[in-house]
Amino acid sequence: MGKAMFYHMTRDPLEVTARNLLARAYAQGLRVAVRGRDAARLDWLDGVLWQGAKDSFLPHGLAQDPHAADQPILLTIAPDSPNTPRIVMLIDKAEGDPAEVSDLERLWVLFDGNDPDAVAHARGQWKAMVAAGVVAEYWSQESGRWERKAQSGQ
Repeated sequence: MGKAMFYHMTRDPLEVTARNLLARAYAQGLRVAVRGRDAARLDWLDGVLWQGAKDSFLPHGLAQDPHAADQPILLTIAPDSPNTPRIVMLIDKAEGDPAEVSDLERLWVLFDGNDPDAVAHARGQWKAMVAAGVVAEYWSQESGRWERKAQSGQ
């Protein structure tokens, strides 16, 4: 069974945090589905992921693109991802089901700590995960680097 990891972003924006986590997963050979709620926002993230140094390129695609199932990192609004991910990253208040965590290594929940609605949504997701018996971790970057501040379950 996997675990849910909540990333409370207060210093780095979504694109920095997402890129760092995605690079780590890709280096380990783990497939990731990045789940959002808005196709235009995923198009934006797709564009961001194409930028940067060539040596840090992250192979990825959008769910509606050809060969979506072959992508190591797939951006999608659907709860089911054709690339059979080991990790699902939730952004922009996308929904995650506690039941899906059992089939994953990780469920990453990224939320903007400067947005009260995003914080409230993440708290609701945390409560749902914990109530379902999912191991959950809360990570904060208030000190300048990521630190685990809380853990529920084992």
